[in-house]
Amino acid sequence: MSLSEYRRKRSFDKTREPEPGKAAPRGHRALFVVQLHHASRRHYDFRLQVGDALKSWAVPKGPSYDPKVKRMAVEVEDHPLDYAGFEGEIPKGEYGGGHVAQFDHGVWSTEGDAEAQLAKGHLRFELFGDKLKGGWHLVRSGKPARQPQWLLFKDNDAFAGALEADDLLADVTSAPAADRKRAGTGKTHKKRLTTVAPKARKRRVDWAKRALALAGARKAGAPSGPFAPQLAKLGESPPQGDAWVHEIKWDGYRILATVNKGVVRLWSRNALEWTDKVPEIRDAVAALGLESAALDGELIAGKGTKQDFNLLQSTLSGERHGALTYALFDLLHLDGVDVSEAPLLERKQLLQSLLEDSPRQLAYSSHVEGEGAKAFEMAGEQHFEGIISKRADRAYHGGRSDDWRKTKQLASDEFAVVGYTAPKGSRTGFGSLLLARPDAEHGWRFAGRVGTGFTDARLREISALIGKAGSKTPSVHIPEMDTDLRSATWFKPRFVVEVFYRGMGGQQLLRQPSLKAVREDKQVSDLKDSDRGTSTGPQKKAARRSARSKKAAKEMPSLSSPTKVLFVDDGITKQDVWNYYTAIMDYILPEIVGRPLSVIRCPVGTAKACFFQKHHTAGMEIVDTVRLKEESGSQGDYLVVREAAGLMELVQFNTLEFHPWGSHAESPDRADRVVFDLDPGPGVPFSEVKKAATDIRSKLKQLKLESFLRVSGGKGLHVVVPLRPGCDWELTKRFAKGFAEALAETEPDRFLSKATKSLRNKRIFVDYLRNGRGATAVASYSLRARPGAPVAMPISWTELSKLQRADTFTLKTVPAKLKRRRKDPWEGIDTLKQNLSRWARKPSGR
Repeated sequence: MSLSEYRRKRSFDKTREPEPGKAAPRGHRALFVVQLHHASRRHYDFRLQVGDALKSWAVPKGPSYDPKVKRMAVEVEDHPLDYAGFEGEIPKGEYGGGHVAQFDHGVWSTEGDAEAQLAKGHLRFELFGDKLKGGWHLVRSGKPARQPQWLLFKDNDAFAGALEADDLLADVTSAPAADRKRAGTGKTHKKRLTTVAPKARKRRVDWAKRALALAGARKAGAPSGPFAPQLAKLGESPPQGDAWVHEIKWDGYRILATVNKGVVRLWSRNALEWTDKVPEIRDAVAALGLESAALDGELIAGKGTKQDFNLLQSTLSGERHGALTYALFDLLHLDGVDVSEAPLLERKQLLQSLLEDSPRQLAYSSHVEGEGAKAFEMAGEQHFEGIISKRADRAYHGGRSDDWRKTKQLASDEFAVVGYTAPKGSRTGFGSLLLARPDAEHGWRFAGRVGTGFTDARLREISALIGKAGSKTPSVHIPEMDTDLRSATWFKPRFVVEVFYRGMGGQQLLRQPSLKAVREDKQVSDLKDSDRGTSTGPQKKAARRSARSKKAAKEMPSLSSPTKVLFVDDGITKQDVWNYYTAIMDYILPEIVGRPLSVIRCPVGTAKACFFQKHHTAGMEIVDTVRLKEESGSQGDYLVVREAAGLMELVQFNTLEFHPWGSHAESPDRADRVVFDLDPGPGVPFSEVKKAATDIRSKLKQLKLESFLRVSGGKGLHVVVPLRPGCDWELTKRFAKGFAEALAETEPDRFLSKATKSLRNKRIFVDYLRNGRGATAVASYSLRARPGAPVAMPISWTELSKLQRADTFTLKTVPAKLKRRRKDPWEGIDTLKQNLSRWARKPSGR
């Protein structure tokens, strides 16, 4: 449901409930809230943040900690996020009139897509509140009802027990007597009346005794605050020999945990407190039952691979609901004993024992002894960033030393942002960021600029960090000033970003940099404490990193079930489909790379049900994702192909068709193509479809718009209008709709602008609905899941007259045709400069 239903039911001049319309707050975790509501009947309102709203259920008896007790939860209208803080009286006579009290609040997570789980009817999730903790389930009932009914029940985990929500009311604001009399008072068990939920069960172990058995261990006071973390130096290759152990280099945020008198606090590597940012990690460490401790590890999401770093960032910002894990790799203090001087292997053995039967949020970071090259290779195969190699016999010391070394799979590094260039075309805020790195002679040296890898949200975030600071005077040493830099805006090193790059060019400037992340966990001063060695020249180092990066490039996935028949009537197998996409890879990639993507998958072939998929699914490890909001307001992790390996992974998952957005993932709000899909109704000969395409081309030319042609692989043709620079979707959709309606109005016997099937007889439906945010059209060179394995094929306008059918090109004929083809019929489509701005006020072109 949308917030319009919430608005419809309320008079905001009579109730203090928050009115929707305010911008959703950013930068906090996805929240949950439970409110005790004395309306006409007493109930608990259970709310989970999904996107920019609170999904809401009314639970008459409240949540139960007993996994056997399943409570009815009636789905109600979505509420605005501000409602999480609401408490007080709703006036009598108004919708929901009665007293609302805060019962519990906190953050929540789930493994997988929350919206997809809700759509399927079973959401598995975890709550991290003061009263409600651990795993829970919401399962939709199959019973017919005016409002959807669900069952809310507890997972059988360490927090399960006999408590009811009514047993946890000791600190909840009481409703007025009149409300209690009217709505009821619940069934509190006075013997169990409390304010907090039970704690998870703990093991009773004399950890101090075990710690004192380590070499070099000594009794010491509990840590009073954050400690200096040990840091690794960047190496060219893993160190060899049995003196070293090798761990995964997790792609996350370094977190230091301290426990003092049982109180857990979490810190970033720069001593910024993170305790309240990740309450599930705080509670998990607390569940170990320690009096004092100092732990070192990495906060990760998913598996902690390179691909999971975006999940971590978007979870911490509240955009997603990922489950977080604290991957622990070192232990410095345990229940009054300092073990930092003990050998690393002894510390890790004690740490591993400590983490046995620990909460899910804590993980032991294992290692490989010796065999550094093999460990590095394995890390690359599993898509990790690299490895950290450590001397097995050494103590723990803060700062950077040769005792810890890191070897990265990808060439990436951190730089200070020292300025920006002006935006061009459709981009707002800035064009590119100017980067610098520490330099012994000049203080800071210009390292190049990064202008790719930015989502719209990231552009806004970085623009806010930049503010209005700057001047035209460079703030760093520039070996050679080029023309663009003379008009750039400069300021002193301001914040840190991490970028991927492919080596260093002349003047030690980055080659092909792309933004990886804004490193909010690091400060500019951290770059001064550089891990970059000085024994090898920077250009040689960069070249080696570049070679290593190429070596570690994503490999093609393997093909399973190659003999499975996907096109039954034609005997075309999965191997045939694999071979087709391999053969035409250079043609299809430019059509889909970097664009949000929907695909049609046929797990058992085209003879049975295929399905449309736009979100990432379990098991996909190579294809990328991007978090986007559709025109409908829903959000999800959309598939994005970045390279051949990602496309072929989708083929391995039985994908036959590829349908990209008309925009790129980095600029999803800017359309760069308009597609008119000419769909003939019954009784329309193909010759009429061809004539319609030609006529539409002529009308577009009158509007100074060039167009390109594609056979759909079905019954019709696509007329494609490139936009460079792009246009916002509102204008694009308005233009496409107006153009289609104008055709239908001027020639109603030929054209139809409405999708109604009953009206299509002997007319061509001009489908303009491909031109909305989140809408897709089939990609050029994509197969179609239809008999004969036809292909959506771009053709030149001169080829149209000889064309007999829209499905004439097939899997078997296209590879050979492409080998013979001398010229790309769509040559210039990505460089042609034209847009719709001049028709912003007259979208139909009439």
